[in-house]
Amino acid sequence: MTSRPRSLLELAGAPRHPGSFESSVLVLIDLQREYLESGGLPLVGIEGAVAALGRLLALARRHGTPVFHVAHHARPGAKLFDPGSPTSHIIQGLEPVSGEEVVTKSLPNAFARTDLQDRIQSTGRQELLVAGFATHMCVSSTARAALDLGYRTTIVASATATRDLPDPLGTGGSVPAHIVQQAALAALADRFAIIVPDVEALGPARAARPI
Repeated sequence: MTSRPRSLLELAGAPRHPGSFESSVLVLIDLQREYLESGGLPLVGIEGAVAALGRLLALARRHGTPVFHVAHHARPGAKLFDPGSPTSHIIQGLEPVSGEEVVTKSLPNAFARTDLQDRIQSTGRQELLVAGFATHMCVSSTARAALDLGYRTTIVASATATRDLPDPLGTGGSVPAHIVQQAALAALADRFAIIVPDVEALGPARAARPI
């Protein structure tokens, strides 16, 4: 009988509890209109992911967790993520509020050619809560880089989404988004991040902090 596969984190005996709002910063990756149905790169399941992101952001604000919004900007006039296009704007309802930092990137990894590392270090926290788009691309790249920088990362699966991809083996077919999503999260869970299914797995809400 074949035994259940185990992740490298399990085999190493590493702690596998999710990060907390009290010990982490929240890194929200590319919550941009480009990924909506009205954008140039619509994702499968985007509506549910946006709703989950709204709950995650509200909880982080309630707990006083530092929030970093990362936005991807391509070259002016580019077909996708043109900084001058409305589709590069943050999705309505998920926009930054006063006191939350915004980092602009031009590569999938949010730490590459940005000052995100310095900004996070200034909080004194060593754990990341990560969510956003797309799972297989910028979320994955950022979580992998975070390990190299010494961070412990938790990813909220329901607050991520991806899309169908071309089959790389030349069949002319495609790999469905739900398979891409599952494979991307499984690869990250092997070594790079703790994966939780939804926002509720991070713990119950608490009363708002006094102003």
